[in-house]
Amino acid sequence: MNYFREMHKVKLFIEKLADYHHPDVFNPWADYDPDYDVASARSIRRKQLARYLIHRIENARILLIAEACGYQGGRFTGIAMTCERMILNEHPYVDSQMVLGCQGKRTSRRDSPFIPRETQRTRGFNEPTDTVVWNAALSAGLEPNDFLLWNIFPFHPHKEDHALSNRTPTESELQDGLFFTEELLKLTGPLPVYAIGRKSEQTLTGAGYQVTGLRHPANGGATLFREGLRDSLIQTGLYNG
Repeated sequence: MNYFREMHKVKLFIEKLADYHHPDVFNPWADYDPDYDVASARSIRRKQLARYLIHRIENARILLIAEACGYQGGRFTGIAMTCERMILNEHPYVDSQMVLGCQGKRTSRRDSPFIPRETQRTRGFNEPTDTVVWNAALSAGLEPNDFLLWNIFPFHPHKEDHALSNRTPTESELQDGLFFTEELLKLTGPLPVYAIGRKSEQTLTGAGYQVTGLRHPANGGATLFREGLRDSLIQTGLYNG
């Protein structure tokens, strides 16, 4: 791999991401909220996504695509289905070496009076769904660089006037997000695609992609997600658990 050529492509991709703006949507690579973010938050999130992608665009064996960025996960790390505690070595199963190959940086403010929980302020944000997805992939015997995590709508949709909330992306937002998934696939080349949740699956199949649909881990779906991923990986010969 020509590292500098591939990094240039990754940076151009992130610049496209940063150009996107929409009402009640937070763009981790372009937007800044002084109530929650450290001063250099946008730059940190761009660098972390770039580092995450450059490790995987030629190594990934599967692409896992969920619905949207959540406020406890990618909103603050800049990486899909990856929360701050993982990149800060505050997580019991996933560490910064697995995600980035180096120590990560938090972008949420330790001193923010608007972050409600003490543990979120002191240790960073934690997202249960992120834990399920990472654990399922690692338990299947995949190496961290074997799987690439993404969201069909890669930004953080939130409720009006409530930054620390999540909402389902609209149909038009999902179509906006599809463009960025297609741009990502230009970087990686063809990969087996696993759609996590109905919104991701419907958007991708509606665009003509062949995907393996998986139950979303939220709302009691964790076991079905793990079983679905394991069974599919066994069928394709990628399971090594």
